[in-house]
Amino acid sequence: MSGADGIVRLEQRGAIATITFDRPAARNAMTWAMYEQLDEALERIGANQDVRVAVLRGAGGHFVAGTDIAQFTEFTSGDDGVAYEERLESIIAKLEGMRVATIAAVEGFVVGAGLVLAAACDLRIAAPSARFGVPIARTVGNALSMINYARLVALLGASRTKAMLLTTDFIPAEDARAIGFVAAVVDGPAFESELDALSARISTYSPITIQCTKEAIRRITGASLANGDDLLHRAYGSRDFHEGVAAFVEKRAPRWEGR
Repeated sequence: MSGADGIVRLEQRGAIATITFDRPAARNAMTWAMYEQLDEALERIGANQDVRVAVLRGAGGHFVAGTDIAQFTEFTSGDDGVAYEERLESIIAKLEGMRVATIAAVEGFVVGAGLVLAAACDLRIAAPSARFGVPIARTVGNALSMINYARLVALLGASRTKAMLLTTDFIPAEDARAIGFVAAVVDGPAFESELDALSARISTYSPITIQCTKEAIRRITGASLANGDDLLHRAYGSRDFHEGVAAFVEKRAPRWEGR
């Protein structure tokens, strides 16, 4: 696979598996191929009873800068947006439902789908460089799925989620720690040692307790949601979405029309 396409690597050391998003030239923006590889990596971890902890991280100083927007040029209607969100959700739900503890080790950009991936993990450890956000209101003009809005509201709160999406401002690592989204902010060489120590410690704990805790909290926070496909159709099927994608690819400011 070419470097432009990116790759998702899976490595295991003892009871700890590490998934690395490796497309540093694009800040690890996810291609369709990378999503498929992530899905396969999650399947392999789920089938391996020796794994107790899974760590997700990015190469080159960033976590994941969303989905590669150039791929959205293939979309022709709102149906494509709904299908994309459904495919993304199948992977996010698999990550969220893992039997093992999951840790997002985040640096740099944690944006869009990257923020959702981090939110689906059980714990987040951040470097001071980490920046969290969903700037779609000023970039491509699409929308999130209802369940992803719910995930962000559950972890950040309604006001913070709304502010992040409406202003498109990024949340710095220390602010994310202050609101409880990030467990710790660790600088320099201590980042790796803290991550290793936390992973090793959790890997020695009761798998049943971890599984029951994860499922109990999923049930509490995963109350039934209204279907939001109409919102996805409206956003992904709009002229503004196609204009936003074209503007992003052409590296210019979008000309919004509100339709």
